[in-house]
Amino acid sequence: MPQLKNCPRCGKLFVYTNIMLCPDCQREDEEDYNKVRDYLYEHPKATIDRVSSETGVSTKKIIRFLREGRLMLSKDNVNIFLRCERCDKPIRSGRYCEECAKELKDKLMGNKDMPLKEIKKGRMHLNIKRKK
Repeated sequence: MPQLKNCPRCGKLFVYTNIMLCPDCQREDEEDYNKVRDYLYEHPKATIDRVSSETGVSTKKIIRFLREGRLMLSKDNVNIFLRCERCDKPIRSGRYCEECAKELKDKLMGNKDMPLKEIKKGRMHLNIKRKK
């Protein structure tokens, strides 16, 4: 049976499909993401305030896109600062630097030799089958 929820942003009732927003708010987020991505592609050194004013997308939402790993800052961009939530090193995308992400993943997995390739865009993806 489908589960109904209210959208936390607009309050509309919608059928929940593992995404917390209604289809209209999802579409709006996707349009905002595309605006920011395109603007950063054309202006890789832009400040977050400049990106926000030129695209009409809030700085909070831009930072959310970066933290989610959907956007990555160019190596040349020193104007928008993201920091690793664990060690405070500067990062270009996600929540953790590569070293902290690897260490957290290794601790979670209990295996120090697992490759870092499974960690993508600031999120941890575990590819281990559960034993029954």
